[in-house]
Amino acid sequence: MPRYEFRCRACGSTFEVNRPMAEASAPAQCPDGHADTVKLLSTVAVGGRAGASPAPAAGGGGGCCGGACGC
Repeated sequence: MPRYEFRCRACGSTFEVNRPMAEASAPAQCPDGHADTVKLLSTVAVGGRAGASPAPAAGGGGGCCGGACGC
Protein backbone atom coordinates (compact mmCIF):
# COMPACT_ATOMS: atom_id res chain seq x y z
CA MET A 1 0.00 0.00 0.00
CA PRO A 2 1.41 3.44 -0.88
CA ARG A 3 2.71 5.72 1.84
CA TYR A 4 1.98 9.46 1.66
CA GLU A 5 3.77 12.17 3.59
CA PHE A 6 1.89 15.10 5.12
CA ARG A 7 2.87 18.22 7.04
CA CYS A 8 0.70 19.88 9.65
CA ARG A 9 0.34 23.63 9.08
CA ALA A 10 -0.64 24.20 12.72
CA CYS A 11 2.31 22.55 14.50
CA GLY A 12 4.77 21.88 11.65
CA SER A 13 5.11 18.14 12.26
CA THR A 14 5.62 15.78 9.34
CA PHE A 15 3.91 12.39 9.33
CA GLU A 16 3.19 9.49 6.98
CA VAL A 17 -0.11 7.81 6.15
CA ASN A 18 -0.53 4.43 4.45
CA ARG A 19 -3.65 4.38 2.28
CA PRO A 20 -4.88 3.11 -1.09
CA MET A 21 -4.10 5.20 -4.16
CA ALA A 22 -7.82 5.90 -4.57
CA GLU A 23 -7.63 7.88 -1.29
CA ALA A 24 -4.38 9.71 -2.10
CA SER A 25 -6.04 13.16 -2.16
CA ALA A 26 -8.16 12.66 0.95
CA PRO A 27 -7.36 14.96 3.89
CA ALA A 28 -5.28 13.53 6.73
CA GLN A 29 -5.43 14.56 10.37
CA CYS A 30 -2.22 15.34 12.23
CA PRO A 31 -1.32 12.85 15.01
CA ASP A 32 -1.71 15.79 17.43
CA GLY A 33 -5.32 16.28 16.27
CA HIS A 34 -4.92 19.23 13.89
CA ALA A 35 -6.94 19.12 10.68
CA ASP A 36 -4.98 21.74 8.67
CA THR A 37 -2.51 19.50 6.81
CA VAL A 38 -0.98 19.45 3.36
CA LYS A 39 0.25 16.47 1.35
CA LEU A 40 3.94 16.72 0.45
CA LEU A 41 5.40 15.77 -2.89
CA SER A 42 7.79 12.90 -2.45
CA THR A 43 10.52 11.63 -4.72
CA VAL A 44 11.07 7.95 -5.29
CA ALA A 45 14.53 6.59 -5.90
CA VAL A 46 14.73 3.27 -7.69
CA GLY A 47 18.12 1.68 -8.10
CA GLY A 48 18.94 -0.66 -10.94
CA ARG A 49 16.80 -2.25 -13.60
CA ALA A 50 16.01 -5.91 -13.77
CA GLY A 51 17.34 -7.49 -16.94
CA ALA A 52 19.02 -4.28 -18.14
CA SER A 53 22.31 -4.48 -19.97
CA PRO A 54 25.29 -2.62 -18.46
CA ALA A 55 25.96 0.95 -19.52
CA PRO A 56 28.47 1.35 -22.37
CA ALA A 57 32.04 2.24 -21.43
CA ALA A 58 32.93 5.94 -21.58
CA GLY A 59 35.20 7.49 -24.20
CA GLY A 60 36.36 6.50 -27.67
CA GLY A 61 33.03 6.88 -29.44
CA GLY A 62 31.86 8.68 -32.51
CA GLY A 63 29.92 11.89 -32.61
CA CYS A 64 31.09 15.43 -32.21
CA CYS A 65 33.67 15.89 -29.42
CA GLY A 66 33.92 12.13 -29.14
CA GLY A 67 37.09 12.24 -31.18
CA ALA A 68 35.71 12.01 -34.71
CA CYS A 69 35.22 15.69 -35.58
CA GLY A 70 38.47 17.04 -34.17
CA CYS A 71 37.01 19.75 -31.92
